Amino acid sequence: MSECYAIRGWAEGRVRLAVVCLIAAVCALFISCSGGDSKPQKAQAAAGPRSVSVAVAPVLRQDVPVYLSGLGSVTAFNTANIKGRVDGQIMKVNVREGQQVHEGELLIEIDSRPYQVQLEQMQAQLFKDQATLRDAKLNLERYVSLIPSGSIAQQQVDTQKSLVDQLDGTVRNDQAQINSAKLNITYCHITAPFNGRVGLRQVDAGNIVHASDANPMLILTQLQPIAVIFTLPEDVLPRVAGQMRHGTLEVDAFSRDDQTKLATGKLLTIDNQIDPTTGTAKLKAVFSNQDNKLWPNQFVNTDLLVETRKNSTVVPTAAILRGPQGTYVYSVNPDKTVEDKPVTVALTQGDATVVSSGVNPGDTVVTDGQDKLQRGSRIEPRAGAPSHGTNTGPVTGAVSRPAQEMHSRGASSGERAMTGNPGS
Repeated sequence: MSECYAIRGWAEGRVRLAVVCLIAAVCALFISCSGGDSKPQKAQAAAGPRSVSVAVAPVLRQDVPVYLSGLGSVTAFNTANIKGRVDGQIMKVNVREGQQVHEGELLIEIDSRPYQVQLEQMQAQLFKDQATLRDAKLNLERYVSLIPSGSIAQQQVDTQKSLVDQLDGTVRNDQAQINSAKLNITYCHITAPFNGRVGLRQVDAGNIVHASDANPMLILTQLQPIAVIFTLPEDVLPRVAGQMRHGTLEVDAFSRDDQTKLATGKLLTIDNQIDPTTGTAKLKAVFSNQDNKLWPNQFVNTDLLVETRKNSTVVPTAAILRGPQGTYVYSVNPDKTVEDKPVTVALTQGDATVVSSGVNPGDTVVTDGQDKLQRGSRIEPRAGAPSHGTNTGPVTGAVSRPAQEMHSRGASSGERAMTGNPGS
């Protein structure tokens, strides 16, 4: 029995020894692995923090034009609904649809023969009444010569004078009817009241027209020049009116998608009242439209140039950030570290923002990757267009456009930023 107990104790001792050896081997392996990784970690720590790849752009000094943007509609500078002023048959249509005509050019001929006959009748009646008037005047002269001798009563002389006056009135009426007949003949020859483009006509040769017809025979519109009527908020009207006193203001017209510049014109006038329902006023601009890019009733986006700010400090809009303390940018130091600098935004439009303080021309600012930065972070500049998602919101005020923009715009009307004072 004691012999069995001895064998079991010897077996349990062997198991404990195996477990201890296994634990020791695992600890040795862990220590060796830890010791192997310590050198790279120490090297990385000695090298400093990892650089952040960001996009950067320089701060520029340039002239910045300030625009006020509105929605407008093209209207013909002059429009005429060509209608007949007399009744008759159309003998000839002398123009084609879409033809450019000049002032005084013959458009439509109406049969004038009935009015020519009336004219001849009126001329014959005038000739007859003039003969009667001459006879009455001769009799009056005879009666007047007999008054000194007492051979004729004064009443008869007065009656003859009245007859002469009546006949004179009849002659004048005949002359007026002749003039009316001549005018009707003139109305039979319809001419263009101004230079313009002929629209789609509603009648053809052989049709009978009446002066009472509701529909015009054709519509003539003046397209060169052409007008654009657009609206602006009532708050900016004093500013626009003040600039108009110093000279003519320039207006640009853009396509419906706000991508293509169609024409450049001049501001003509401001409407004499404000729409109380919208709080806006209408403004009218005129364009030469030599290339016929503008058509009546066409929708356009308009930009009114109110001023140009000289030697402004301009940074990319993507560089502007907003925090609890207001607007700021990350400025790049010579040692490739960044520093957050508060800036004061004067105005912004699209991809350019004018700042009045905080950075200077020649500085470099971060335009993309700011979410990974903090003060003192080391950066590695990279090529590529800056992201526009870093701009958290527009500043309210008047719309402006960067000076470098030429014939197209990248931002739609809904993305336009405004001028004003930044808020925290």
